[in-house]
Amino acid sequence: MTQTESMQARWQAVMMNNYGTPPVALASGNGALVTDVDGKAYVDLLGGIAVNVLGHRHPAVIEAVTQQISTLGHTSNLYVNEPGIALAEELVALLGAETKARVFFCNSGTEANELAFKLSRLTGRTKLVAAQDAFHGRTMGSLALTGQPAKQAPFEPLPGYVTHVPYGDPDALAAAVDDATAAVFLEPIMGESGVVVPPEGYLVAARDITSRHGALLVLDEVQTGMGRTGAFYAHQHDGITPDVVTLAKGLGGGLPIGACLAVGPAAELLTPGLHGSTFGGNPVCTAAALAVLRVLNGEDLIRRAEVLGKTLRQDVETLGHPLIDHVRGR
Repeated sequence: MTQTESMQARWQAVMMNNYGTPPVALASGNGALVTDVDGKAYVDLLGGIAVNVLGHRHPAVIEAVTQQISTLGHTSNLYVNEPGIALAEELVALLGAETKARVFFCNSGTEANELAFKLSRLTGRTKLVAAQDAFHGRTMGSLALTGQPAKQAPFEPLPGYVTHVPYGDPDALAAAVDDATAAVFLEPIMGESGVVVPPEGYLVAARDITSRHGALLVLDEVQTGMGRTGAFYAHQHDGITPDVVTLAKGLGGGLPIGACLAVGPAAELLTPGLHGSTFGGNPVCTAAALAVLRVLNGEDLIRRAEVLGKTLRQDVETLGHPLIDHVRGR
């Protein structure tokens, strides 16, 4: 029996079966490579499901985490800590909103979207609009927003009054939004559903529609944020400012952290006692996220992502392979 087979047997004995049995048991990672327990190396194209934006074992993240955990590991949000404030300041600055913005830290993308859901309720309205085939997470509120019936069916009834419309269709969106709509939830590019890029002007239209009806525009940047599209926030390509932005995945460089940013009046909706998180804003995770931001900027990785993305698209299209219908992405 290989070490992988041994670990798979142990996994099957104690782990819940929602993932099935993973075919590979990893032991270490370095940069873009991972090695399994039997010594076989792989190029990590999954990146921890869009998490490891700097690869494995990046020295800046290791240094930040080591220094912080040896100084102050966890405090809760009953106390102020420097890494949390500094990270919030940087995320707000990167957003570039003309009006005041505020941040709430949590542990994952679905938690960030749950808070966005709560913010929509605090407007006094209850109607929500999201996209068919969208993915916003697996907790109950986020799952209600997720436009995938197969994922929703086992857990119905789900909370909220959510209408799902075809993604990328501004007319369908306009028809679904009215003065009773609390918020529209959209991904700037649909991630899990296959990197679906909306038509030019779609997010601009969404901003106009929501503004006319006094509804929040919530952009889920859990997969598209962190510079993956050549801008720190993907919606910045469209020159708009949403009311709420959610982030996670690559933000912590491998550590669990999510963020919900609210702009303008939406930033003032939360008051003491309405929401909280035990681990959200943990000093170690926020220190790791600060390190990630500094590497992204210091090594010009956002511009590099844009350049390499264009190069990859051009090279794949140039192949003219009959099995390649088209290339999607930004």
